[in-house]
Amino acid sequence: MSTADDSLEQALQAQGFLRIAGVDEVGRGPIAGPVTAAAVILDPQAKPEGLNDSKKLTARRRETLERALWDSAEVAIAHASVEEIDEINILRASHLAMERAIAALDPPPDFLLIDGNMIPAGLTLPARAVVGGDARSVSISAASIMAKTCRDRLMVDLAQQHPGYGWESNAGYPTKSHKQALRNLGVTPHHRRSFRPVHNILYQENT
Repeated sequence: MSTADDSLEQALQAQGFLRIAGVDEVGRGPIAGPVTAAAVILDPQAKPEGLNDSKKLTARRRETLERALWDSAEVAIAHASVEEIDEINILRASHLAMERAIAALDPPPDFLLIDGNMIPAGLTLPARAVVGGDARSVSISAASIMAKTCRDRLMVDLAQQHPGYGWESNAGYPTKSHKQALRNLGVTPHHRRSFRPVHNILYQENT
């Protein structure tokens, strides 16, 4: 398995950028729970080995890397709530979570590497969008690991408050069993009402 490398970061360092933050979000696809973003500035002298797209790593490997990143890197994590997702749409909410994570880094970064093909509109710092960045840039892969481990843990906590939906294993994604539970148990305050499976059930209840 090829891992992300630091060639993007090295090219930026050669241009004089020293505080380069990788930024990624997780949770666009679920029908429940917030969207979570992380911004990470790695220490070039202390990068954990094996950083890669969080989806390609086992849960145990992600947790090991998460601990190493808390110890060695500057990390900020932020969320956009279910209410914000329903109000402004998931794309804008994911960008809002990214902006919040970036703003929480102190002192601020001097360059941003952002996973995806869009730079959030609210950013004033120099930035580059990197398609497939979580598998290409060590900084973005670090952010993807931090965002995913945080959000997965949050969904396990919510699963204890709302048993039956399987959030501890599906993280709020619309699996067959999650959609069946939605029909049987109804909609919780943590479900995204603007997402079709949830919207359809609410519509059926109202008609």
